[in-house]
Order: sequence, then structure tokens, then C-alpha cells
Amino acid sequence: LLHRDVSSNLLSSFPVTGLHGLTHLKLTGNHALQSLITSENFPELKVMEMPYAYQCCAFGACENHYRISSPWNKDDNSSIDDFHRKDAGLLQIQDERDFEDFFLDFEEDLKSHHSVQCSPSPGPFKPCDHLFGSWLIRIGVWTIVGLTFICNALVSATVFRSPLYMSSIKLLIGLIAIVNALMGLASGVLASVDASTFGSFAQYGAQWESGIGCQMTGLLSIFASEASIFLLTLAALERAFSVKHVTKFETKSSIASIKIAISFCFMLALIIAVIPLLTGSEYGVSPLCLPLPFGESTAMGYMVALVLLNSLCFLVMTVAYTKLYCSLEKGELDNIWDCSMVKHIALLLFTNCILYCPVAFLSFSSLLNLTFISPEVIKSILLVIVPLPACLNPLLYILFNPHFKEDLGSLRKQTLIWRRSKHASLISVNSDDIEKQSCDSTQALVTFTSASISYDMPTSSSLMPPSYQMTEGCNLSSVAFVPCH
Repeated sequence: LLHRDVSSNLLSSFPVTGLHGLTHLKLTGNHALQSLITSENFPELKVMEMPYAYQCCAFGACENHYRISSPWNKDDNSSIDDFHRKDAGLLQIQDERDFEDFFLDFEEDLKSHHSVQCSPSPGPFKPCDHLFGSWLIRIGVWTIVGLTFICNALVSATVFRSPLYMSSIKLLIGLIAIVNALMGLASGVLASVDASTFGSFAQYGAQWESGIGCQMTGLLSIFASEASIFLLTLAALERAFSVKHVTKFETKSSIASIKIAISFCFMLALIIAVIPLLTGSEYGVSPLCLPLPFGESTAMGYMVALVLLNSLCFLVMTVAYTKLYCSLEKGELDNIWDCSMVKHIALLLFTNCILYCPVAFLSFSSLLNLTFISPEVIKSILLVIVPLPACLNPLLYILFNPHFKEDLGSLRKQTLIWRRSKHASLISVNSDDIEKQSCDSTQALVTFTSASISYDMPTSSSLMPPSYQMTEGCNLSSVAFVPCH
């Protein structure tokens, strides 16, 4: 028995007894066959087609070998002739080199290449040894994961645990930090898989990319990425609308509408993330657990549609902020009662748009069949550039937004007061002193630039709503006004 074709079956294992003389073996379509087949059991094997590219690693195939399109119907002589013709072309290309040196390299190359022609061949997206492939990508991913978890946790804690007033824009900033942390979690799962399978990824590659873990990692990554873009779009529209609002303060109806819009953003991001699972499980086409911008038409169409939708979001943000800045007169931005958030959203918009350009260019270049981008570059973009906004967004808030320092200071005071109250729980304290101390600490958090409190509000006290008038009691709204100078 020389030729054996058992493709498109439900084999979970392949017997080796009595099949040592096989020269052609075809096992494609047996997706349950995920274990490696050793080359020692088939010493005469010449041509083979396997369900997964990782199984070709055991037969000497590596990620840099050339690909053979369809050698199944070729005999031994034709495959050997094709091999020699390919290397004869290399001889003509290398005419500048010394002939003897090249001939020695040619003989060593013949010895290093395994005689088995195996397909599908391994590559950067089907690695034999390491999932990430290079230490530069590995260090970059681990750095992004660490900073993403630390910075987003810090932003979320200061936003949601601060005793200050929770405005709609701060709510959006806190939710963006949460979805960015989910993106860091997805990248951390891939980094953990790379570390646990270091040097022997071929043994676990088929189980990983077809398992539920890869599916959930891809779903989490797409959901977090889309939710972050949608929430950033909503934040840009909210800032553009709030600057033009008459009172510059939020009402209950506006906050309720923001919460409805947030729910819609999360629902839309979840639907987009679930679509690959309903249309053929495209998260498992590679061990990176992401729909690739090449290969099958469905995966390419999904990526192009995703890029167009995200580009539309960035266009809406850009138009909204362009109209905002053009409508303001010179120097008027510094007089806005909360211009720090306006500038912060503009900074987030610029940063995320710049980082999304390589992803959009990658998708459209694959659609136009532009093959000048190497698979290694595509892999580095998907692993490093895509999750990079999840790391930079909280860093920009921590380093450049004054609200973070105020929230962090108030959180420290709240923690200190809680510790003191816990320590002095058995000591009776005068209730009037407690109320006065709480009032003083609340007034300390409210900063104003002038005694007349001019934040684009009516100057007459008779026109000012009663809820915003200054009193000597504890009826102040604990909003931290941060004007820019």
C-alpha cells in the first residue's frame, strides 16, 4: 500500500501498523485529528496533506520553507524535478557569488530540507516553536499587558470610587478604562499561551486554535476594541454638545440619555464580536484568535466592514471636534468650565486615530492584493499595535488630565477618613463636629478661579438656579471645576 486517501472523515487518531511503506498520505478534513504524527512511523513518505499545519513540523517543515500548492496528484519524479527546477533558478540568481561556495550551500540546503512534501506548510501564523515568534513582540506584548492592567485599574478606581460628582464624561472615561482592561486581558491570555508552550507550540497549536479558549479570547478582543471606539465616539459627541449647551451643567434627562447611548454601544459591540462565531468560527483561523485580513473571503469581508465602521466613527469624531473648535472664538476654550475634558478627548481622538491607521491600511492592502507587506509585519501589527490604545488611553488620562490628580487626592482623603473612623469606632464624636468637618472637606474640593464664579453662567444671582447658588451650609455641589489657563 503506497497511496492512502482518508480525507474528510472523523478520525481522531491514525494507525501506523502495516502502513510503513506509504509514500502518499492525505488526511485533510479530519479536524478531530489534532495529535502529531511522528516521521519515524512513515520512513518512505514523500507527499502528505494534513489537517493542520502544525503536524508538518514533525516532518522537517519549518516556517521559512517554500510552499507547494497541490502535490497530491504528482508522482515522485515530477516532485523531484520541480524541486531541482526551483533550485536551478536560484543558481541563476546567485551568479554574483562564488560558484564553489554556493554549491556547498546548495548541498547543505538539500540535506537540511526534508524529503517529505507536507501541506499546509507552517508559517508566521502557524508557527512550530513559538507563538509570538520574536522576543521584540514578546517583550512588547508583556509590557502592554502590564501597563494596561495597572493604569486602567488606577483610572477606574479614581473615577468610580471618588466622592466627587460623577459627570457623564467621567462615566465614559471610567467605562473606556474597563473595556481597555478587557483588551489587556485578551493580550495577556495570548502571552500566557506563548509562555506555556514556549519552544513546542506545534504540540498544542491545533488544540488551542480550535478550542473554546481561543474563541473567547477573540470575542473578548473584538468586543473590547469596538466598545472602546464607540464609547470614545460618544464622549466626543457629548463634549461637542455640552460646550454648546446653555447652562454648561448636566440635567437628569441628559445623564439618562447618555446611559441609554452607552447601553447601545455595548450592545452593538457585542453583536459585532459574536458575528464571526455565527458565520463559521473565524476566530480559530489562526492561533492569534483574530479574524485575519487575508485568506477566506468571509474573513476578509468581515475585517473590511469592521475597518469601514471604525473609520466612520473616527470621521464623526473628527467632524464634531472640528466644528467645535471652529465655532469657538479665540481664547473662548479656556473659559469653558471643564475645558480639560474637551482637550483630553481631543488627545484621545488623535492618538487612537493615528494608531488605527496601520490596521486600516493592512486591511485595504489585503483587499487590493498588495503583497509587499510581510506576514511578520502583519503579525506584529495585530499583536502590538491593535492593543496599544488600551495602554496609552489611561496613561494620557493619568499624565495630562487634572481630574485624575483631584480624584486621586479625594480618594486618599476618603481612605484616610475611613481608616480613622474605623480606628475610632468606639469613641463617641460630636455629630456637629463631624458635619462641620465633612462640609469643610467638601468645600476644599471645589475650586473656583474668581469670586464671581463666572463659568459661562449668568452673572446675576437672580437668574441663577437655586441648586447652583452658594450657601454657607453643606448644600454645595461637589463638582470639581477645572478651568484652563
